[in-house]
Amino acid sequence: MSKPSTAFVQDDYQIPDHPLHETVKGLLAQRYGAARIPGISGLNDTLEHLLAHRSVRRYLPRPVSDQTLEFLVAAAQSAATSSNLQLWSVVTVADPERRRELAKVAGGQAHVAQSPLFLVWLADLHRVSEIADRRGTSKGGIPYLETFLSAVVDTALAAQNAVVAAESLGLGTVYIGAVRNQPNRVAEILSLPPNVFAVFGMCIGWPDRHQAATATGSRAPSGCVPLGGKPSQKFGSLRPGSHRVSAPDQELEPEVVDREGRRKYCDRAGLGWPARSSRRASRSRRWTRVMSPATRT
Repeated sequence: MSKPSTAFVQDDYQIPDHPLHETVKGLLAQRYGAARIPGISGLNDTLEHLLAHRSVRRYLPRPVSDQTLEFLVAAAQSAATSSNLQLWSVVTVADPERRRELAKVAGGQAHVAQSPLFLVWLADLHRVSEIADRRGTSKGGIPYLETFLSAVVDTALAAQNAVVAAESLGLGTVYIGAVRNQPNRVAEILSLPPNVFAVFGMCIGWPDRHQAATATGSRAPSGCVPLGGKPSQKFGSLRPGSHRVSAPDQELEPEVVDREGRRKYCDRAGLGWPARSSRRASRSRRWTRVMSPATRT
């Protein structure tokens, strides 16, 4: 395990000149564009690894070994889990026909069918239900929203651990949230038992370096995330001294300029983050409303 650097960032957010520091500085610039980068009190390979994350959709025709898959699952099982209930499962989809059907559900994303390894991560309340049946105990807590949310959170934490582990081995990954387009159809394709919900898919494989790489996704300025006041307060409306900084729209549209001087955004359609987010918030065709207009605030 690498040791943290003893170098510190000064108040002006300047990262000292050092090969690792320069790499991290470059990764932060890709994430945040012209926005100020976060201060860092110590740098190490783990931070570099996390900051370098990007989605990979093009892979070499090289299989991912069973041993590697076992390692990824072990990493996933090492993630935090609510009350140690471990309310998740993962299924490997190897059958080509099932992969093609899932690709259709996901809006025709070719990498779903073509990636060397495709996993579907499941919020699994069936297993705990079976345990309750075998022990003759009540299952009264299973239908509650809290239990389902715990399962979804467990699933996400486990999957992200697997992503970090995969990337540490040189593999590339991309989440496929579009498996939620048709939950019942996905359950049918995968022959899922009752009380199991497909949260997302995941393509895994060895990146094809000869294909154009997906740009590092831009992010809103780091100061927009911590809340120093009420979550309902608008950007820029918090009192002085708050941890959340003023962030008008122009600061929320970080730009990244490539070697040819072209502007690149996280969104492939060329939309900045606020525009893309507001467009996505208007969609409702595939989702079930969880709050009525009367209860939303």
